[in-house]
Amino acid sequence: MPRYLTDQDIADFRAELCRVATERFARFGYEGVTMRQLAEALGCSPKTPYRYFKDKADILATVRAEAFARFSDALEQAAASAADPLSRGRQVAEAYLKFALGNPHAYRIMFEIDQPIDDSHADLAREALRARQFITRQAEEMAAAGLIAVDPQLFGWSMWATVHGIVMLHQAGMLQGGPDYAALNHFHGALMFKGAVAPASGAKTKARKKR
Repeated sequence: MPRYLTDQDIADFRAELCRVATERFARFGYEGVTMRQLAEALGCSPKTPYRYFKDKADILATVRAEAFARFSDALEQAAASAADPLSRGRQVAEAYLKFALGNPHAYRIMFEIDQPIDDSHADLAREALRARQFITRQAEEMAAAGLIAVDPQLFGWSMWATVHGIVMLHQAGMLQGGPDYAALNHFHGALMFKGAVAPASGAKTKARKKR
């Protein structure tokens, strides 16, 4: 007689399947993983995963949505610990690096897997949008406070692109022999802010007089 599965049993199996899938997708890519391999890693029959997910694409979308959710949570917690826009920007950047380097498999499936992010999987679309909007929010807050005088969307996306590049270089082992990721991140952040900072009121007055 088959054992009755409680809600907790179902949740535990889904969580373990997602954990294994995250690691496998990050290491081998989407095409390099099969449902049979996932079942073997879990010690269950090949049909068992289909009781919990529609197919492999559904599993990937689910684990990506969960990764984006944890990523956004980390950034929001960091922002909540700072009192002003500039400090929030710094805290969020540090939290970004901490999450990416502490959760390399999750980070890879968030940004390296070629899977559409659209309404076909509502959870993934929602969590990816949440992360994307939050990353540029810090620049928007700095612009609103008069700390930077550039397009906050361009500033935020440029910062994101650079931090992502630093993470990928670090994960690929390409920073060996050079400055470490923290030094690069600090240098680039300071350089970007210096170039975008709003001129002081005195500087504006002198500029007007020269004209």
